[in-house]
Amino acid sequence: MFNGLQKKETDNVLLVAFANGDRRAAQQLTGRLMPKIYAHAYYRLGNIADAEDVTQEVFLKLWKFAPKWKQDRAQVSTWLYRVVSNLCKDRYRLATLEDLGNAQEPTDGTQSPSDKIDEQYRQKALYDAMSMLPENQRLAVQLRHIDELTNSQIAEIMDLSVEAVESLTARGKRKLIKILQTHKSELGYSDG
Repeated sequence: MFNGLQKKETDNVLLVAFANGDRRAAQQLTGRLMPKIYAHAYYRLGNIADAEDVTQEVFLKLWKFAPKWKQDRAQVSTWLYRVVSNLCKDRYRLATLEDLGNAQEPTDGTQSPSDKIDEQYRQKALYDAMSMLPENQRLAVQLRHIDELTNSQIAEIMDLSVEAVESLTARGKRKLIKILQTHKSELGYSDG
């Protein structure tokens, strides 16, 4: 059992420690990775309830898989992104998405009501534009520009070459810019 785990411990080391019975390792790993996985699921699915369900399912799969984890195979975060991406694809196939405008965002007491409304319009415009991208482009753009993963991490998640990821990201980004040009007013920009 790993005692006295430090923040510097890698995700892989923490997962192995959890598999060996260290609950603090699970807490640290969850605290580190759950916000990223939830955000990814939310941007893919567009609603809080589905994102929470998928996030919970992803971590249940991780805890069940922990005893079999081999540290030298892959990064835990890469494995998690692959699982969340697959679960989100399954959700797309099973149900239609709820309108993002109906979703309740966690509130931040520092924002004014008008700022909150502006932010909701921006999020809806971005979500709508992202949903218009082909699935692989949408995933590549999200992983790169929203989740801030490297191209090599994305390549591993999507099971593609780095060059293919770069191409998907560039094409998706160009298409997203064109789509967002039609939503300037919703995003708070004017032509003047």
